[in-house]
Amino acid sequence: MTSDDLKKSCAREALKYIKSNTIIGLGGGSTISYLIEYIKENKDLKVKVVTPSAKTKMLCIKNGLEVLHTCSVDKIAVAFDGCDEVDENLNAIKSGGGIHTKEKLIATMAEDYILLVDDTKFVKTLTFKHPVVLEILEDSLKYVESVVTELGGKPIIRNSAAKDGFTISDNGNLLMDVFFHNVKDIYKLENSLKNICGVIDTSLFTNVVTKALIVGRDDIRMVSRKNY
Repeated sequence: MTSDDLKKSCAREALKYIKSNTIIGLGGGSTISYLIEYIKENKDLKVKVVTPSAKTKMLCIKNGLEVLHTCSVDKIAVAFDGCDEVDENLNAIKSGGGIHTKEKLIATMAEDYILLVDDTKFVKTLTFKHPVVLEILEDSLKYVESVVTELGGKPIIRNSAAKDGFTISDNGNLLMDVFFHNVKDIYKLENSLKNICGVIDTSLFTNVVTKALIVGRDDIRMVSRKNY
């Protein structure tokens, strides 16, 4: 079974958690792309979509799905997304896309926030081999660098080979990748980072993921938050 086969299998399973005539959230990534295809194919399933991803938005429109502006919505039935890593307590880290602020908003608005991942991304506890991404105000750059260094992090402002200068978020802010080692308390770290003046949000997701749909070569299983 190829990687694409696993993603398709995961997307098909995710379809079971969508009810017709609801508003759903869709993140980014190829598994979400397959899910959009399956929603389109299911003629009995009528949904409206909110998304933090410009690419997902365009794909939804292309497939005839109605996309609502997030600012016009206060509650979502279910939202789906991917991540770099998720642990047994359903703490997750999302680093690549740089849209975590909007992703976390949609996750918080959702009654059910489900991560779609393959079993290589499911770990006992977060390893922090991926950086924690901070979306920060430009004016706070040096201050945030100083504070995260005191917290044991190694900050790097994100650049792109396709653009001269810093990478700017969809919200017009800077993105700072911070590498940590030997994190003892994930919740304390997230709170410490969010409490830094100038930090808008972090790519650490704690107490927001309700379920993780984990696909392997032999099975698909659902892990639910213990207190959910």
